[in-house]
Amino acid sequence: MPIGAQPPGRRGTVEEPYSPLNLRLILAAFGFVVCIVLAIVLFRTGWPVPGWLLLAWAAVALIDIVVVQLRRRARRRAEGGRDHSLFE
Repeated sequence: MPIGAQPPGRRGTVEEPYSPLNLRLILAAFGFVVCIVLAIVLFRTGWPVPGWLLLAWAAVALIDIVVVQLRRRARRRAEGGRDHSLFE
């Protein structure tokens, strides 16, 4: 499946794409906040089972945040402190 050239200055190829860790971190943080807020709303309205499910999803999002931070830290050490944009 040919897809044309990468934009100038981008790393990554079709065989080895670059990883969007920063975007994944933002999405995990958003999911964590949304799950916590909705769980609180559900507990206050008397729906405990969906509230507990959302708290479980919030825990998964928190674990994902930790994993992404560890991978970002390892990438920064491997590349000598180079900063990355949101999508790489």
